[in-house]
Amino acid sequence: MAELKVGDKAPSFSLKDQEGKTVSLADFKGRKLLIYFYPKADTPGCTKQACSVRDAVTELAGHNVAAVGISPDPPASQKKFDGKYQLGFPLLSDPDHEVAQTYGAWGKKSMYGKTYEGIIRSSLLIDEKGRIAQISYKVKPEDTVPNAKGALNAS
Repeated sequence: MAELKVGDKAPSFSLKDQEGKTVSLADFKGRKLLIYFYPKADTPGCTKQACSVRDAVTELAGHNVAAVGISPDPPASQKKFDGKYQLGFPLLSDPDHEVAQTYGAWGKKSMYGKTYEGIIRSSLLIDEKGRIAQISYKVKPEDTVPNAKGALNAS
């Protein structure tokens, strides 16, 4: 799937969170939603990204923004990651990477000269009407929250 753009309607999704509960985009209707895609729970970059979102949750809530993280990890791995870092927001399991593909967050990557397919670290801010207000592909872990805040302050 091609990358999404600001103004596009956010594709719907329903995925299991770390507690085994189904979470859908529709659950956040009337609120803003920060969605970020990360490759693997409890790895250095993904931990930095998740903890930065955790540390901003109260401030984001003040702007009527909820947050979810999405990775291919199974719910049990997500639960362990959440417990270890006390993240406190939904971590969604996308084992077949269907949602990541729909959002343009799955594609070719390379490491150590080898090419493979995987999660492209990405973050999106969805507005109350379900439209993309801000999007960053190949985002640095530490830039997820500042990019979302920038979009909130600009609106």
